[in-house]
Amino acid sequence: MANLKASKKDSITSEKNRMRNVARKSEIRTTTKKLMEALAVKDIEAAKKLMKATESKISRAETKGVLKKETASRKIGRLAKKVATLVKSVT
Repeated sequence: MANLKASKKDSITSEKNRMRNVARKSEIRTTTKKLMEALAVKDIEAAKKLMKATESKISRAETKGVLKKETASRKIGRLAKKVATLVKSVT
């Protein structure tokens, strides 16, 4: 454990930030799973709505430094490709 007062404050701040980052990653995983379920059932409307929400959460995490730029881009691209494939196959 930290001995100096400033070090103690830093460790508290770091823990708060870590918990915030964990929550953001969890939200991304949850919305991604919901999107994949919508894709499995071939529900286009739900998939489009969930894609928008997922893309928003991933972009926000990238902006806040939770995800790296390329990682966020890759995740969004792969999900968008799956949604586009579903839309193309159904129409």
